[in-house]
Amino acid sequence: MKYRLIVALISLALMGRLIPHPDNFTPMLAVALFGGAMLPGRMAYLIPLVALFLSDLLMGNSVTWMTPVIYGCFALGTGLGQWLGRHRTWAKTGLAALAGGFLFYLVTNLAVWMTPNGLYPHTLDGLVECYAMALPFFRNEIAGDVLWSAMLFGLFDFVQAGIKTYRAKGLAH
Repeated sequence: MKYRLIVALISLALMGRLIPHPDNFTPMLAVALFGGAMLPGRMAYLIPLVALFLSDLLMGNSVTWMTPVIYGCFALGTGLGQWLGRHRTWAKTGLAALAGGFLFYLVTNLAVWMTPNGLYPHTLDGLVECYAMALPFFRNEIAGDVLWSAMLFGLFDFVQAGIKTYRAKGLAH
């Protein structure tokens, strides 16, 4: 069962990055959260990292100094999923999805601003401009994180409820 879940999550994350989509509207964070909540320890961290690595290879993305920053953000997303754990609520799940998107926005744009000879001057005005220019991507990130998380955890809850009902009916007969 775990093997199929791992393959399904990596496949979803891969397809979400490879098929045409609005910028930053992918299931990557939702997959990291779900894997963190449902799978044990280190195994959960491999899911988003493998999906990122494979999709970067398939898209021809080169490794830059931003690569570990991006990968690290999704590893932190897995940690948020572990915080959710199996005793999660919908409020905690929504908070984790929002926190993961906000963390990605803050960390990656700080890294863009810090880039030597980058797009933005290393001043407070440059930092503010960097964050302001990234707002459309942030909007898509949050929308994707919330939607994909709701779909993944919602599907899981739906299947779990169906199994519980099936077992209850089976025992009643």
